[in-house]
Amino acid sequence: MSRILVVDDEAIVREALAEALRRGGHAVDAFEAAPPALERFAQERYHLVITDLKMPGPDGLWVLEEVRRRAEDVPVIILTAHGTVESAVAAMKKGAYDYIIKPFRLDELEILVGRALEHGRLAAENEVLRARVVESPQDEPVWSPATRPLYELLERAARSDATVLISGESGTGKEVAARTLHRLSPRRGGPFLCVNCAALSAGLLESELFGHERGAFTGADRMRKGRFELADGGTLLLDEVSEIDPNLQAKLLRVLQERAFERVGSSQTRRVDVRVVATTNRDLPAEVARGRFREDLYYRLNVLPIRMPPLRERREEIPLLAEYFLRRHRKRISRGAMERLVAYPWPGNVRELANVIERAAVLSPGEEISEERIAPWLEGPARVPGGTLAGVPMEEVERRAIEENLRACGGNREKAARILGISSRTLRDKLKKWESLAS
Repeated sequence: MSRILVVDDEAIVREALAEALRRGGHAVDAFEAAPPALERFAQERYHLVITDLKMPGPDGLWVLEEVRRRAEDVPVIILTAHGTVESAVAAMKKGAYDYIIKPFRLDELEILVGRALEHGRLAAENEVLRARVVESPQDEPVWSPATRPLYELLERAARSDATVLISGESGTGKEVAARTLHRLSPRRGGPFLCVNCAALSAGLLESELFGHERGAFTGADRMRKGRFELADGGTLLLDEVSEIDPNLQAKLLRVLQERAFERVGSSQTRRVDVRVVATTNRDLPAEVARGRFREDLYYRLNVLPIRMPPLRERREEIPLLAEYFLRRHRKRISRGAMERLVAYPWPGNVRELANVIERAAVLSPGEEISEERIAPWLEGPARVPGGTLAGVPMEEVERRAIEENLRACGGNREKAARILGISSRTLRDKLKKWESLAS
């Protein structure tokens, strides 16, 4: 159901307009003056605003400017008389969707309202798509008999709107589980957005989550909605939630408790209807004990806990996953190679398996991937000349592993961090440390 805000100082026009819109199946709030209307606009989510142009006190242009400042994707229709058509056209140049001349026919109003709502819907969808543009498309995941209990747990969790905390080692498929949870839930028709909490500094993450107003900081040349606003009606995934800065943890706690927040640079409180799913590869109770994670935030996130088992605990899934990753390459894998895959402990879990299959498929000249082709890659993530790590300090092993993966990824730090099973922030801190020691 669409929510429409009507502002008109003439009681007859206001009541007739509100009644007609309600008969059309819309939820309507009607006000005779602009200030109380905008006060309600700040508290509720509206899909359309219809305002008279000429009113005592703040007029329709003021309403238009305030709506555009607070929510650019909400269309505004101007009501005007014959003598003020030029002013209505000027309002359109300032961002109004359209205008209608009083007295108007209800069928004309119905058509115009339908177009405006569709325009607003497409504008909101475009913002969500822009937020998703860096995310790769996801195929239907593999669920084997080994993970059937996990799938059934996700099905049960999907019926609730409670916050879910998915824990597990890096590369176990926590994001896949979160997407499955969304797909199984009543929110499946809404957006699913993901924020990598480890990839951004505290300041940038706050803006990414909550949005910012124009001029809130250097470079903020326009208002920008955050992921909480864009995910309204859907699901927001907070990936690697343990990496959030302690100062920002308090703001996140408030959103989880009240579903309310303010954009950076604004004092206006906004409310959203978002289901939050968080993932972590850390032991959060241990992080709480060390004072690195708020205890109250942990309990707020851990309403429905789900653990993703490592790949070594579900080896029967390895052949299914290998075939799944091979689909796009039109290649097959030999029996000996598959046996090696099943026997390997997979410290990097599903992500490491996907990388090995991708590498083997690209480098294998024939249609079949042989055991000899994949064997060298299943001897450990960090190797040195001579094939032994004996006598090599751990710091050097770690450094070589990072350097080799960075070269293999063309310098892409986020991709290298994923392969290594560490957060982008951890990788960045290690590189900074080595740079400072070298200088």
